[in-house]
Amino acid sequence: MAAGRSPPTFLLLGAAGGGKSLLVRRLRQLSAEEPAELGEPPATLPTVGTNLTDLRLPRKVTVRELGGCMGPIWPSYYGECSALLFVVDASNPTQVSSSCIQLLSVLSAAPLASVPVLVLFNKIDLPCYMSLVEMKSLFRMQDIVSCATQPITMLETSARDGTGLAEVLQWLRSALKEAC
Repeated sequence: MAAGRSPPTFLLLGAAGGGKSLLVRRLRQLSAEEPAELGEPPATLPTVGTNLTDLRLPRKVTVRELGGCMGPIWPSYYGECSALLFVVDASNPTQVSSSCIQLLSVLSAAPLASVPVLVLFNKIDLPCYMSLVEMKSLFRMQDIVSCATQPITMLETSARDGTGLAEVLQWLRSALKEAC
């Protein structure tokens, strides 16, 4: 990264209530120079607007979290995006169809045509969560991946208990190498 150039920006998108805020807080904890134990999850409020969080992977990257209610203006942030994280609440079956439509809309945006995408099926710590196999089937992920122009990775996570977050950081580090 050249001196004076801003760090790459990764967008964090998904429907309201999917766990984006807690996810980014946990990733910041785990990517700190001296990672802390996750402990009890901090309270979060729904994001109204945008939150910026810097992570060290080991180079700095900015994660821009956009609130789920901001879906109509997400496209105005696509131009600055180096990688995309899309969070789905795997414990909320009523949200699956709307999340799928949102994901298809995001993937079809021209500025994101070659941006790596990580789809996170979050909240797998809850007893009512749908497995990765179930979510892939409901989302018709095989069809989405085969039609998409960008590389898509899927992971199961729990921002609450930390499951899958090491894999998310590994993916982010890989995406950062490609972005620079």
